[in-house]
Amino acid sequence: MPDRPIALFDSGFGGLTVARAVIDLLPNEEIVYLGDTGRYPYGPRPQEEVRHFAHQIATELVEGRDARMLVVACNTAAAAALDELQDRFDIPVIGVIEPGVRAAISVTTNGRLGVIGTVGTINSGAYQHSVEVAAPEVALEALACPGFVEFVERGEFDSEQVHVLAERLLAPAIAAKVDTLLLGCTHYPYLARTIADVMGREVVLVSSADETAFEVRHRLEASSLLRPSDSPPGPPTFLTTGDVDWFQHLGSRLLGPELDSAVAVRLG
Repeated sequence: MPDRPIALFDSGFGGLTVARAVIDLLPNEEIVYLGDTGRYPYGPRPQEEVRHFAHQIATELVEGRDARMLVVACNTAAAAALDELQDRFDIPVIGVIEPGVRAAISVTTNGRLGVIGTVGTINSGAYQHSVEVAAPEVALEALACPGFVEFVERGEFDSEQVHVLAERLLAPAIAAKVDTLLLGCTHYPYLARTIADVMGREVVLVSSADETAFEVRHRLEASSLLRPSDSPPGPPTFLTTGDVDWFQHLGSRLLGPELDSAVAVRLG
């Protein structure tokens, strides 16, 4: 069982932030990452369609790639399908929403928390529900940020255009005087410098990537599925439903040298 890989998926490149955190925290583990770049972005799509995509990808990774753990490294997919995937498979299935919420709640000092995400994630109410359950006394400002994902997918992180968009979209969070902003989309850490400039340096930005990696380690340890520390790491595998050359080029820029090749995969 410990020789089987940890699988992660996202609509595109954003989940590479989670993959990077898992690789750094658990260097002996073998990972398989699937970016559904042929159908990104998920944010504007109906939840039912995203749910269908998530089940397709999970089938490929769990049954086709023999994963021993599945990480839904996409907030939109986690909001749409995490519960169903957890019920469907007999391996640990982890999302990115609850780890991020726990971290953000632990950071805020004034009880005013902001979360930004795709239209699909924010409209699902997943973050609002998670915060309400974990800390009902916290005031939450939840904002959809359409356009951010597309800038990241183009590799455009700090242009004047994205800065202007961020000023417009983040204005309600500034007006609400939040002291902590949760990046509720795994793409958004790539825009962290622009977001921090707009929000002001006194606002703490929280990414769920590191917290999700810690959750991965905890669940593996609890299930006795962690690879021995003296095991040589297996080579990472990167899959994409879109253009392989583009995925490899931008993905290596975002993740690092581990992403030196990618493989095309067809779903359904």
